[in-house]
Amino acid sequence: MCRFLLYKGNQPILLAHLITRPKHSIVNQSFDSRLRLDTRRPLNGDGFGVGWYDNETPETEHDPITPCIFTSVTPAWNNVNLVRLAEKIRSPLVFAHVRASTSGAVSETNCHPWSFGRLMWMHNGGIAEFDKFKRRLQSSLPDELFLFVQGSTDSEWAFALFLSFLKNPNANSFEHQELKEAMLKTVAQLNAYAEEYNITEPSLLNFAVTDGQTVVCIRYISSRTEEAASLYFSSGTRFECYRPGHYRMVKADRREDIVVVASEPLTFEKADWLTIPTNNILVVTPKLNVLLQPIKDKFYTPERGMEVKINDEDVAIIPEPKAQLFKAQAEEQMQHDSPILVG
Repeated sequence: MCRFLLYKGNQPILLAHLITRPKHSIVNQSFDSRLRLDTRRPLNGDGFGVGWYDNETPETEHDPITPCIFTSVTPAWNNVNLVRLAEKIRSPLVFAHVRASTSGAVSETNCHPWSFGRLMWMHNGGIAEFDKFKRRLQSSLPDELFLFVQGSTDSEWAFALFLSFLKNPNANSFEHQELKEAMLKTVAQLNAYAEEYNITEPSLLNFAVTDGQTVVCIRYISSRTEEAASLYFSSGTRFECYRPGHYRMVKADRREDIVVVASEPLTFEKADWLTIPTNNILVVTPKLNVLLQPIKDKFYTPERGMEVKINDEDVAIIPEPKAQLFKAQAEEQMQHDSPILVG
């Protein structure tokens, strides 16, 4: 099981504030993961990747907007270049991923995130018995997407499947609704393959995708009773360091200028984080409106249902009792945590 995080904000952030400086940063999660389903393997040392979008305006309107991605097979905690880059690069949209291999060899081509045109993708989890229908999935893809895949992971093939559900994966812009629908179709198709090949083991599908403007991510497991891999989100007006290694999400008013989604909370400020319920999809629009909805398929159960919009005045916020329930869950999971020493 891997760990990932994403950041989207109105203003660019120094990557170090997400990746290296917090006491429970994504780098620290690579060697001290607290909330993995497989607690026997706390290390995520099979490589890492960081992707971001340049904050500079393109020279011409025809210049493509594409992400920059840095990957390595070395453990994130032992890569000096990652530290150097994180101290110099600022971006309004960041993906970061530390890998614990469940499918595919340890190689740079198998490190998340991946990009296609202006799109970027990463995954935490695994597709159960993927080899049983891998050829079937591959044969469903157009040549361009089949040839695009360079690695051997189920995650990258899932990205190719996602791209196949877009009207034009090479487009210069995407509506957030199109990205959301493509994500839901990807999950539905993977479930259809599992049913066709009599696969009963659950798949863990925490996917995240962005085009540099919209972010779509899901916390999902193909089971009605089991919990998906952990996923949290936090939003506010600024992500503040109040003493070395310690951060908090500041909410100065009702505006949401920052959204962070992470496999594990980056801070020990428990009130900052809300658990994304199992089998829910979260969409962050270009204007930082946040929509969280249940995925209503055959694995849906009412207790997993939760709908909330943030920044849309005409939509009610999630009922307070249920909001407090999910916040309490996050607090319970983090209550025994202690600060982590960086070194």
